[in-house]
Amino acid sequence: MVVAHALRERCVGVVLVRLGGYAAGVFEGERLVASKVGARLVQGRTAAGGWSQQRFARRRRQQAGQAREAAADAAARVLLPWLGRLEAVVFGGDRRSVDALRGDRRLDPLFALEAGPFLTVPDPRLQVLQDTPRDFRAVRVRVVEPGERPGPGG
Repeated sequence: MVVAHALRERCVGVVLVRLGGYAAGVFEGERLVASKVGARLVQGRTAAGGWSQQRFARRRRQQAGQAREAAADAAARVLLPWLGRLEAVVFGGDRRSVDALRGDRRLDPLFALEAGPFLTVPDPRLQVLQDTPRDFRAVRVRVVEPGERPGPGG
């Protein structure tokens, strides 16, 4: 019964976001059925000082905002049409970047379906997205010996 439950094919959305890069996809079981992957330039930090540093910081904030908006647009465009079929949405990448998406009201229905684990991934690329079922479909098993007390979460 546990094995059948673990092996059942589910419709799961995945949203991966890192500063400047994003990937959104819908999986039926392990098969990717819809996706969008992209990147936006966000310049790195600088050690310069004075007016140049402030101008650079403003430009970087603007670029980060545009990247966040592109990630939210992709997540909405790819996952919202599947909302009636999605059983869960798994997020990953950089927590700060994902948390920044929470302010976009279009994504509220996706965050309502949020399930773990949070996926720690490198830059969100198509291959990284295609590899995520290995992580979000994994089942953690804890063996408790007779007489042993289960610890937290068990």
